[in-house]
Amino acid sequence: MRMEDIDLGEDFDFEQMLNESFEQSENNSVVDGVIVDINAERVLVDVGQKIEGLLSVSEITTNGELKYKVGDTIPVMLMGNRGERPSISHKKVLQKEKFNNFIATHGENFEDVTIEAKIVSVKQRGGFTLEDADGCEYFMPLAQSYMKTIGAIGKTIKAKVIKVNKNQSSIIVSRKKLIEESKSVKDSKIAEILENKEPIDGVIKKITSYGMFVDLGGIDGLVNYNEISYKGPVNPANYYSEGDTVSVIVLSYDKNKQHLSLSIKAALSNPWEEIKDRLEVGDTITVTVSNFESYGAFVDLGNDIEGLLHISELSWNKNIKNPKEILNIGDEINVEVIELNFDQKRLRVSLKNLQEKPFNKFVNSHKVGDILKGKIATLTEFGAFVTLGDVDGLLHNEESSWEPNSKCKNLFKKGDEVEVKIIKIDREKENISLSIKEIATSPAKDFQDKYKIGDIVKGAVKDKKDFGLFIKLENNLDGLVRTEDFGPLNIDEVSIGDEIEAVVINIDTKKNRVRLSIRRLEQQQERDMLKSVNDDMSMTLGDVIKDQFKK
Repeated sequence: MRMEDIDLGEDFDFEQMLNESFEQSENNSVVDGVIVDINAERVLVDVGQKIEGLLSVSEITTNGELKYKVGDTIPVMLMGNRGERPSISHKKVLQKEKFNNFIATHGENFEDVTIEAKIVSVKQRGGFTLEDADGCEYFMPLAQSYMKTIGAIGKTIKAKVIKVNKNQSSIIVSRKKLIEESKSVKDSKIAEILENKEPIDGVIKKITSYGMFVDLGGIDGLVNYNEISYKGPVNPANYYSEGDTVSVIVLSYDKNKQHLSLSIKAALSNPWEEIKDRLEVGDTITVTVSNFESYGAFVDLGNDIEGLLHISELSWNKNIKNPKEILNIGDEINVEVIELNFDQKRLRVSLKNLQEKPFNKFVNSHKVGDILKGKIATLTEFGAFVTLGDVDGLLHNEESSWEPNSKCKNLFKKGDEVEVKIIKIDREKENISLSIKEIATSPAKDFQDKYKIGDIVKGAVKDKKDFGLFIKLENNLDGLVRTEDFGPLNIDEVSIGDEIEAVVINIDTKKNRVRLSIRRLEQQQERDMLKSVNDDMSMTLGDVIKDQFKK
């Protein structure tokens, strides 16, 4: 309970309160009475007066069972008269017996007595009536309670005895005094602890997910889970049990919150200092797999230092998604130190750096021109990455098909098996370029088998550009008539779909390109016509000469 939550109640005259608590009737003598009648609510007791006294049936009931019956003799205390009837109490007789037992036990040294009792009743402006396990009754004034009256009944508390009235058989207790004395002792103990810079032994009282509460001889402190081990945040239940003795160092004390912060690792030698001169980035070390997380595995160096083996450093195989696929808790493995920060106490290691690079392994067994089978791993705007065992190669859009403007994302889906050809290996950048279209015969090659340079072909205009016309040929092959090859033809007079006749001037089977020329067609036609005319003229001259010889 925090001090700010304590209700000290209204200001009372304490002496007055004590006097009121001791008020009793003038007649407190104990006599033997005879029970003459019992019903559900009251008991009539003959105490030798004109009329019987009344007891509540609860005074002779224990756990719902009556302790007496009609005719039994029962001791009662005479406390005066209530109307015509004598005021009697059997309970007060029992309480007096308990009071006498208290006095017999403690004598005059009651000031040092601490009792533990349950609150059985509350007077809103007076205080609390308490009863211990032996049935002894105590009174705690509100101003001495450090408690609120609401919800108090039934609570078990500890309190300090501050006054005993033997004549009235009353015991006054104070929870306030006990708390203040405890706080004073605690402050003194904490001051002593804070002065001591050496490790202190304590006993673990409670273990939680965020740390452990340690008892330092009546003073509790918290060891946060960050302060248990140099490995970093750990689950304390994996290392300790309640009741274990541990050595701790006091880190700080918040007087307002009365919060004592402790550290176990501060009481230990710093393992990071031990390895400072023995470990460097690039070193190969043997470690033990100690824990798994989704992002990797933690490895133990054996001296309370853990390093992170990130999932990206597990293997060159990018398909591994969880460290448990290749490692087990307790495995001893060799790793390479890739990051070592003593100030931040951070160590990162790599397993794959000690393995042969898949790229090196691949290029040692493959060459440009090899045809392989792989699977589409990733689709992008510029192409696709194809997995070839432990490496990926790039299939660019331009190499996916002989079809113009083809895109991998339109041709394939992830996981598709494809046959590819290695067309380039860049050892420096560790890149592998692939092609599908080079495996198949290009449409230009098929065209070349049928036509040669100088042949005349026909086709419909497929597209118009500033630089020329695209003519649709056989087998989805396009022929290009560049602007300089139009000849007398005006491009503005040509429409999409018009049939054009042109001469083949170039066939590029690797790039799947065919160049055409209308200008050369005209020139070729003129040459053919001239040749024909020349041939006719030559025959005519021959015939004339022949005829002259005949004459």
